[in-house]
Amino acid sequence: MAETPEHKGLPLPDYDHIPLATLPSRIHGLDASALEELLAFEEAHGNRLPVRQVLQQRLDDVRGGAEPSGGVPEDLPEKSSASGQSPVSPETAGPKINPPSQGVPTNPAQPRH
Repeated sequence: MAETPEHKGLPLPDYDHIPLATLPSRIHGLDASALEELLAFEEAHGNRLPVRQVLQQRLDDVRGGAEPSGGVPEDLPEKSSASGQSPVSPETAGPKINPPSQGVPTNPAQPRH
């Protein structure tokens, strides 16, 4: 197994924020050494069993002859925007929702007029 890599040297950008459901597709393009790096990092830091299982299964597949395919995505939706602010602006926000004039129907204690 590889030596524990630093976070900034990981083969996947923003590795810590990748949801488990998308991890298999994100690691599909990695070779055995990159998978070993991720596995070593995971075992030394988060040590999350489901993540380790996904990484180990893919590593076993690659060692067994499976070819890495596709590229490593650079545009992770989990990354925050460059400015660190919310991507929602007044132009992209939904319509303002006003409560009904007769009161709030989900609150039976509130009097209706």
